[in-house]
Amino acid sequence: MAFLLGVDTGGTYTDAVVLDEATDQVLASAKSLTTRPDLALGVGRAIDAALAEAAINPAQVAMVSLSTTLATNALVEGQGGKIALVFIGFDPAELGRAGLTDALRGDPVISLAGGHSHAGGEVAPLDLEALTQAVQGLDAGITGYAVAGSFATRNSAHEVAARDLIRDITGKPVTCSHELSSALGGPKRALTAVLNARLIGMIDGLISACEGHLEKVGIDARLMVVRGDGALVSSTVAREKPIETILSGPAASIAGASWLTGEQDALVSDIGGTTTDVCLLQGGKPKIDPQGARVGPYRTMVEAVAMRTTGLGGDSEVHVLDGLGGGLQLGPRRLMPIALLGRDHPELVHRELDRGLALDVPASDRMQFAVPMWREMPEGLDPRETAVAARLADGPQRVGYAVTSRMESPALARLVTRGMVMIAGVTPSDASHVLGRVDAWDAEASQKALTLFARRRSGSGDRLAPDAETMSQRIIDQLTHQTVDCLLQAAFAEDDKEWPNSAESLARHPLAMAGLDQHRGVVQVDLRLGVPVIGLGASAAAYYGAVGERLNTRMVLPAHGGVANAIGAVVGQVAMHATGTVTSPGAGTFAVHLPDGVQRFNQSADALDVLEAALKVEAEVMVRAAGVEEIRYTTIRDVKEVEIEGQSMFIEAQVKVTAHGRPRIAVG
Repeated sequence: MAFLLGVDTGGTYTDAVVLDEATDQVLASAKSLTTRPDLALGVGRAIDAALAEAAINPAQVAMVSLSTTLATNALVEGQGGKIALVFIGFDPAELGRAGLTDALRGDPVISLAGGHSHAGGEVAPLDLEALTQAVQGLDAGITGYAVAGSFATRNSAHEVAARDLIRDITGKPVTCSHELSSALGGPKRALTAVLNARLIGMIDGLISACEGHLEKVGIDARLMVVRGDGALVSSTVAREKPIETILSGPAASIAGASWLTGEQDALVSDIGGTTTDVCLLQGGKPKIDPQGARVGPYRTMVEAVAMRTTGLGGDSEVHVLDGLGGGLQLGPRRLMPIALLGRDHPELVHRELDRGLALDVPASDRMQFAVPMWREMPEGLDPRETAVAARLADGPQRVGYAVTSRMESPALARLVTRGMVMIAGVTPSDASHVLGRVDAWDAEASQKALTLFARRRSGSGDRLAPDAETMSQRIIDQLTHQTVDCLLQAAFAEDDKEWPNSAESLARHPLAMAGLDQHRGVVQVDLRLGVPVIGLGASAAAYYGAVGERLNTRMVLPAHGGVANAIGAVVGQVAMHATGTVTSPGAGTFAVHLPDGVQRFNQSADALDVLEAALKVEAEVMVRAAGVEEIRYTTIRDVKEVEIEGQSMFIEAQVKVTAHGRPRIAVG
């Protein structure tokens, strides 16, 4: 018999499931807290618990598949390693396009002359000496490099030369933009490369943690990773292109939702600790975003499911809005729940909360805690960052103790952004502990924290709530409100009708609100979703009943819905894409842009055939490396032509070949 092991690592929990490959039945499932900085602990605990419940020999596991929301969460929260961008042949003003400046977050840029033309010809020589000096002058805190050259998809020579030189000098990971996308649009390709470089260390650490534990328990099986479009890739590919794992967890959840429920048409809403991910399931399959995956503020060139990702989860930070009413807003930043910190550090948490309760004046640091996430003191910190980190060397501290002056607050914020420190504070998870909906960690700590939170004052000078229970219900109601908003926006965006307004404005329109309220007056208004909602995630059962009632729709909460992502991780297929371009630099000339150079032909049909054959070989190599033996191919040719004086003129063509199939399941 052969068994499949699915693992999903999210911001709060790591899930594991064991499936019987022959019967397609879930034999066991388990959850463990995601453990940072040592991800191996959480991964190992989840795997061990699932294997023990399934009562199988680890040697019988024939395939392991991993999905994760770590990359998605990092981009939503603006986290990741410090990188440098090598920008070849671009005007400096192009850094302001496609959100590239925001994505860089002040990280260094090395601008060099060079690059190529639309036809693939060299515009200017690449100055490798200048690149050498610039790289050697960067600080030791750089974790990786992104290289983007003008028209690198037409000729990648300068990106390759820069990559090889940087690797020789630094030994650190280098991402080339042409390796991630064959499309034009230099700044957007550069953005995708920057984000990829920022994620390499994080995803490499996760894969290493998983591989290490599999070896430890005696599982000698192929490790696959879920890509953002739901397909499986080898762990080697995922290490090189971690950007392709954004929306990996949600994509796996969509596959798991379809497998668990049998629903063909539905909105799938997956709530995690950091984000809520909403996708439309049509005919049992998720839609693919034709513009590339969008996560947080960034639109990438990564092919992924058409997912609306919002910084709203069970561990979202609770903000009090300015104004007289003391309104609330959740997210987008994820905090460590006070209940969880209280479980791990009870003496610290209860001592400080009790001190706060003894005072009438709310604490200036809002009774939040700074939690170090490193194993060893990090390098490359500036003096203020070093001072803050030194105060956290022995473990978590109140934010007010970790930061002793206003000038150090930005230093703490930078440590949080880089994932070196996590802030602990009040979250919906704490509210759920107070209300008795959840009993996982330290409910007494949540009770104290929510009591203090309720004492905070609105703009009118009144307390936010009379007690912890009332405050907690307000937080849960706000989570319901924001979840309904997410789902309505997704519904309007996916509706067949071309609405005159944006999905956001429609979801918040007074008539939409009246429809949800089922207003009955001279005018009667009804609004309901035309498809059911499948609620996924560990906390879906606690929150989504009220969401379904508000939307006047059927809410499906499947058994094993809390581990749908891990299930989806092992029911997918491998799909490897290879893309290329044919251009026409002159009348009667057709150029095929291949990795080893440009080939020219007199007929467009010949050029397209040669390109398709080369792409088929490229895709086959990748898919066989992922363990697929029975391969199916699909080819898409997108030929752009214009008609001039009754004659068709070839402009260019994009060819995409996909090789796909199930990875071989070894039965021993």
